[in-house]
Amino acid sequence: MFKKILIPTDGSPLSAQAANAGVSFARSVNAEIVALHVTQPFAATIGFDGMAAAYAITDDAYEKASAEQAAKYLDAVTSRADTAGVKSTALSVSNFNVADGIVQAAAETGCDLIFIGSHGRSGLSRLLLGSVTAKVLSLAHVAVLVYRVKEEKEKKAAAPAR
Repeated sequence: MFKKILIPTDGSPLSAQAANAGVSFARSVNAEIVALHVTQPFAATIGFDGMAAAYAITDDAYEKASAEQAAKYLDAVTSRADTAGVKSTALSVSNFNVADGIVQAAAETGCDLIFIGSHGRSGLSRLLLGSVTAKVLSLAHVAVLVYRVKEEKEKKAAAPAR
């Protein structure tokens, strides 16, 4: 079946939920994982219009902060994998397009599955917000397992009243 599974994370609670499910899945099929965080280059966060001075942050400071943030997000996934007895590696890459970064990382690390979460948005909210998961599905040359994450409001609505 699957031997090496890429699990992208953006550090959000919903991403963490999907990553936990991915680690559990990897354990069930005796696979290893590659935890991935894709950062965007400094220019992508501020645009190309010369507005960097308005943000009072340098390229170096941004890179350092991004690396620290990525390490924190990846540590959460690899710690979960260690607890579950799943072999893991952490990888942080930079790409203007997050979906491209995910697909390229899967290819470069030899992953045979991308395990990624989705909010399950549809209609106008999906159109306005976009979907990294949908873009990964359209770009990937390996299997993609989409895990439907549950948002807090869904959990609260499903909880019985006391």
